[in-house]
Amino acid sequence: MLKPREKSSMDEREARLVQGDQQRSPVTQQRPPIVVVRNLTKTYRLGETTVPALRGVSLTVRAGEFVAIMGPSGSGKTTFMNVLGCLDRPSSGDYWLVGRKVSQMTPDELAEVRNRRIGFVFQSFHLLARATALQNVALPLMYAGLSRAEQERRARRALELVGLGSRLHHRPSQLSGGQQQRVAIARALVNNPALLLADEPTGNLDSRTSVEIMAILQTLNARGLTIVLVTHEADIAAYAHRRILFRDGQIVSDEPVTAVRSAHSELLQLHQISSDGYRALPAEGEQ
Repeated sequence: MLKPREKSSMDEREARLVQGDQQRSPVTQQRPPIVVVRNLTKTYRLGETTVPALRGVSLTVRAGEFVAIMGPSGSGKTTFMNVLGCLDRPSSGDYWLVGRKVSQMTPDELAEVRNRRIGFVFQSFHLLARATALQNVALPLMYAGLSRAEQERRARRALELVGLGSRLHHRPSQLSGGQQQRVAIARALVNNPALLLADEPTGNLDSRTSVEIMAILQTLNARGLTIVLVTHEADIAAYAHRRILFRDGQIVSDEPVTAVRSAHSELLQLHQISSDGYRALPAEGEQ
């Protein structure tokens, strides 16, 4: 039986979740849920020590949302992303992905979900060094058993979508950091996932290239892709429409971003610097 103080704490968290849902637009509230988690916990054992990474996390992410998850190191945000990506299982609680309860999936079904339903983008690009951009992007399609012609067609289309149609046969060592991240995004998109998980996607990039990557993510979101992004940078979180703050394994705030930054507008301003007598910052891939 819960102690009164513990029950009060749970009630307060549930109230914050309801308030966050009410603050979102009526259009967003009417969209079907992509992610639903209720009372998720995750506990790790280090020798005889028990470390609680998640403590009763509950939230809903609906189709077409762009959500930024923030929090200090050790707050539980990365553990939560691993659970969302079906890379780790919670110790308790429930998780539904596109209406299916993840805990009831078989190992083969989980593998298919990771390959087809979820796209992953990481801080380290995780590209195969000896493979071309086209081959890197086609890799999930190969595992899906598609023909070589279909693999190439879809991979080419995904690379064109992120502006790398002229870099199809370049290897990672021949690409800049921003271009490598674009390849990683194309690979995440190639199977038309329902959910894109981006873990610190701009962490290894300079400021200008970070804006370019966020412009791509905003474009994809505008086309209907649901995105959950982890970042420790408040200025990167400002490109999303909803910001969730983790602390000590719990959600302490869940609110809309009131002044969403437009990466496209910022890139246009950077290009226009030269018209005021200054040299514009070089575009991606330029010297």
